Amino acid sequence: MSHGELIKSCRWIVGGHTWEIHLRPKDHWAGRHRSVTLKLVHLSEPRGGGGNVKAKLGCRLVDPAGKLDRPSEEKTVAHKFHRPGDYSGPAVLTSREELEASGHLVDDSYTVQCTIAVLREAPPPPEAEVVADDRRPEAGLPSPDLLRDLRELLREGTGADVKFRVSGKSFAAHKAILASRSPIFRAELFAYTDTVPELDTSLAQHLLAAADRYGLERLELICEWKLSDGITVGTAATTLALAEQLGCSQLKAKCVEFIAGYLDAVLETEG
Repeated sequence: MSHGELIKSCRWIVGGHTWEIHLRPKDHWAGRHRSVTLKLVHLSEPRGGGGNVKAKLGCRLVDPAGKLDRPSEEKTVAHKFHRPGDYSGPAVLTSREELEASGHLVDDSYTVQCTIAVLREAPPPPEAEVVADDRRPEAGLPSPDLLRDLRELLREGTGADVKFRVSGKSFAAHKAILASRSPIFRAELFAYTDTVPELDTSLAQHLLAAADRYGLERLELICEWKLSDGITVGTAATTLALAEQLGCSQLKAKCVEFIAGYLDAVLETEG
């Protein structure tokens, strides 16, 4: 098989939604080496619409002939799907080297057992009726004031872990608050720590631009991986435009591949 070749499963209806599994036997994106990866694709929702749905894909190598003692370790990936055409991140089943050494590869073929589970959120507990009672000790307490507390935190410098010097005047600040408020600050702090917290797609787009501006190659790769892993019908066009603007060839290729598979749906979006 050539690099990037895709195998599509038959379609299943689980939880009223239609699903398909895509397998890449030689995916170079996952870990930058040849791997067997699978993704869960949301094709359609129940009649009348189903809104957002969270589902989990489980997969493992099995031996139909029964010659091996047990199947491989199950790999799972869960994802919240917002609309038909969305797909999960990759479940990296195994590397090609591990597959060839496992005994599951026979005559250049292997069998993967997959499970799809639609995850339902438990209904919230009924709200207890609250009766005002001025006799309770907490009845007279003032309401919380987060803005006031943050202002005092800046003024007093308690717990500060970074210092700025502006026009000859120094003041202390807090990395976590700076990073949460500005992707530029987050990119600059990454240059010192070489790590980045969990990213969502929107933040990854801003951080990718900042990483390109400051020449932070590793941060660029992290953001590219996150964006390529989360391309949807709604974000494909904007992500492609960003990839072209910043010269991210691998991210651009992923966007083009996705758009080619869901062209009609992408053309209907505002992007």
